[in-house]
Amino acid sequence: MPTYKAPLQDYRFILHELLEIGQYSALPGFADAQEDVVNAILEEAAKLSEEVLQPLNQIGDEEGCTLENGEVRTPKGFKEAYQTLVEGGWPALTADPNYGGQGLPNTLAVMFNEMVSSANMAFGMYPGLSHGAYSALINHGADELKDRYLPKLVTGEWTGTMNLTEPHCGTDLGLLRSKAVPQGDGSYKISGQKIFISAGEHDLAENIIHLVLARIEGAPEGVGGISLFVVPKFLVNDDGSLGARNGVRCGSLEKKMGIHGNATCVLNYDDAVGWLVGAENKGLRAMFTMMNEARLGVALQGLSQSEAAYQNAADYARERLQGRALTGPKEETKPADPIIVHPDVRRMLMNARAFNEGARALLAWTALQGDLTHLSSDEKQREFGEDMMSLLTPVLKGYFTDKGFANAVDAQQVYGGHGYIDEWGMGQFVRDARIAMIYEGANGIQALDLVGRKLAQNGGRAVFAFFKLIDEELAALEGEGDLAFAAAPLKEAKAQLEEATTWFMENALKNFDHAGAGSSDYMHLFGLTAIALMWAKMARISAAKAKTGGAEAEFYKNKLITARYYMERVLPETGAHLARIKTGADSMMALAADAF
Repeated sequence: MPTYKAPLQDYRFILHELLEIGQYSALPGFADAQEDVVNAILEEAAKLSEEVLQPLNQIGDEEGCTLENGEVRTPKGFKEAYQTLVEGGWPALTADPNYGGQGLPNTLAVMFNEMVSSANMAFGMYPGLSHGAYSALINHGADELKDRYLPKLVTGEWTGTMNLTEPHCGTDLGLLRSKAVPQGDGSYKISGQKIFISAGEHDLAENIIHLVLARIEGAPEGVGGISLFVVPKFLVNDDGSLGARNGVRCGSLEKKMGIHGNATCVLNYDDAVGWLVGAENKGLRAMFTMMNEARLGVALQGLSQSEAAYQNAADYARERLQGRALTGPKEETKPADPIIVHPDVRRMLMNARAFNEGARALLAWTALQGDLTHLSSDEKQREFGEDMMSLLTPVLKGYFTDKGFANAVDAQQVYGGHGYIDEWGMGQFVRDARIAMIYEGANGIQALDLVGRKLAQNGGRAVFAFFKLIDEELAALEGEGDLAFAAAPLKEAKAQLEEATTWFMENALKNFDHAGAGSSDYMHLFGLTAIALMWAKMARISAAKAKTGGAEAEFYKNKLITARYYMERVLPETGAHLARIKTGADSMMALAADAF
């Protein structure tokens, strides 16, 4: 059975040394995030993840969820684990104190969420989606809706969902058919069918608050006529007690490749009572608050499955005896050497490790920019934070989940034949990781969003600010001779990213297919370069700390080794991506459709 150990030392390094979150102590939320408090929270989160959630991961995969008479039952132990989560106050970690939250920065929450998802991805989706619903309501809901629904969403007593997809439309929401009929008392009757609704029905909480996209009668066609509604499973009385069952039912559970422990539902709305969130016909704007948060959450899932799979593969590689090292026996008293001595096994493990540590740093750095966007009084800092969040969201969602899946497959490969046998648990990481590349906007859509929208926003302000960040890091590396291994590859990757960006500007407007043909490569090129920036920063910190010696000297030494590996063996992939981008779309689009 697989295991999981939270990488607490890495979390502390990122928060306290890389990001130096203590410098923001004057800001709301950060004032309570003192180093000792943060470390205590991380340790308790690790206990929850390792001792409560991880032992249920394989159980959830094997048992799945069941539907009987419209009621969904989650796997054995899930309900008790959820109560433990709620009693610990974890759903309230970053929520507004006005509604019972703890008000801590989201930068800390991403560490908690990674632990939960690494331990049990399917379970982590229940509270994860609830926080997305919370975010949509607190940013766009009327005060009456906030007062009615947020306090129990914050505590976790109620959970939340997002309802977009219908059988005939997913990416193209302009085709949406679900309708909303005004009732004259401020409410609407919602009718239609939604599919792929994660956590859409379950037995973990007493109420489920659905956020549903629908079209008000008479509204324009297309995305300009879509509104957002809050539709509770049980109606809520004025005193906060639960009333009658609403007209929303689970029609069936989707039979899925993975995440079996999460109930993915077909939900049928039959004159269900709902209330408008935000303005009429502006539902996508409100829903995108939830979707963008969810996309970063899915990026985190890619990282989490990569981390969990890597940990188990590394343990197996240290123990499994097969063959002798190419340079001579390493364990002469044993009949064979452990497979970790073989370079090809090291290749798979190092690829995953270098990604995990670099991606974790980039995700936390991006989350910090989001916190500063909301909390800083400095207008330029808020602008920069918003630019980075907007630019990097599709990069993180797309690149992290592509790599997370690839690393899970490699970790399975380390096990050889055992990796293909269910009892070893590696297949679950592969199957669970696969969905992250698809939902919340398939990765091809993320790549198009990056190239087609994000690069041109505000005259390219965000991407040029990102280039400036790299220039500043390169300047900081100047004169650091022992860090030349980081400086030169980062400089080259930045030049290649700039060249690719310029190529799109010069060619994509002439033929939009050029943008589509190169978008996935550009997203990967951007992801590789962004992680390289983080590795350069971490190498610079680690080089200074390693010289001081001390108990953690080995940690910093290993950081430097991993940084070098990333720069020397992973980052050169940028050249191949650039070459493909510059070929354009001609050969890709040349075959007639009926030739396929």
